[in-house]
Amino acid sequence: MKLLKLLAVGVLTFACLTFANPESKTSNLEPDIMFSTFYITVEGGRIYPLGDMLDAVEDTWYAGLGFRYAYWENVEGLLDFNFTYFKMKSDSIYFPGVFQFMGRLGLDWHSRLIKPVVVGGGFTCNWTRADGGDDKRYNERGGTLNDNETEFGVFAHINVPLLKYERIRTYLNVQWEELWTLPKRSDMLYAGIIFEWRAK
Repeated sequence: MKLLKLLAVGVLTFACLTFANPESKTSNLEPDIMFSTFYITVEGGRIYPLGDMLDAVEDTWYAGLGFRYAYWENVEGLLDFNFTYFKMKSDSIYFPGVFQFMGRLGLDWHSRLIKPVVVGGGFTCNWTRADGGDDKRYNERGGTLNDNETEFGVFAHINVPLLKYERIRTYLNVQWEELWTLPKRSDMLYAGIIFEWRAK
């Protein structure tokens, strides 16, 4: 009987020491930041072709949806999807325009030196298809777009905060994108507004 009492007191003492201050075990550990915050973004703006693209397509509007999430301290992951339609400038291309879907995966960095401005970059994948056209003219200039094209590249951007209201923020987004097309790379400049809602 005494042995059971001693055992019960020992178990009770161990339980009190273990669970009385649960923060004592984790106070020296860094909090788990990854995915602790989650944002949904809607974006719209203008695309300006650069370099050789100036002679091929006109400036155009774009719109898209994105997601941002906490990744590390002062670093956020991003996933964006945009859509646009380019009208052709060149008379030597026989279709009127090109549909383009853009997907991007990257990181944003909040630097203490330039806070609250955000800089970031990453990789892009663009899917393009001619508006109309004829598969029989595949060998002509731009003819490969009749059968879809997928191009990969990189992007870099800077986001400047404009307004903030509770969970909603708006940013000015200026972005440069380069696609590794052949025989020459394609460069674009984006200027748009991002509306962001903090979901978590």
